[in-house]
Amino acid sequence: MNNGIEKESSAELTLIRLRGEVDLSWSQQVREAVLDAQKLSRKVGVVLSEVSYIDSSGIAALVEGFQNARTKQGGFALVAVSTSLATACESCSRRPISDQRTLRP
Repeated sequence: MNNGIEKESSAELTLIRLRGEVDLSWSQQVREAVLDAQKLSRKVGVVLSEVSYIDSSGIAALVEGFQNARTKQGGFALVAVSTSLATACESCSRRPISDQRTLRP
């Protein structure tokens, strides 16, 4: 599976669809995509249904997006999260994944 990032944007919401293995080799691109999306839209959703693996650098990019959204009172959600990815995100962010699913501020 090839790694990839696709974005769909509107003034209110940007969806970022990730594909492949999110690891150190391209987690910086994921981070930049999330932070850029937060500049464009008040709410950001990251679709993880096609992510087969994520390491700590990928999780850090997502956690930074979540923290940035909280600081700016925006919305941030992880969408279509597998159980294994949810467990990994929860262990790194120290916050239940359910807190990260809402797009409301």
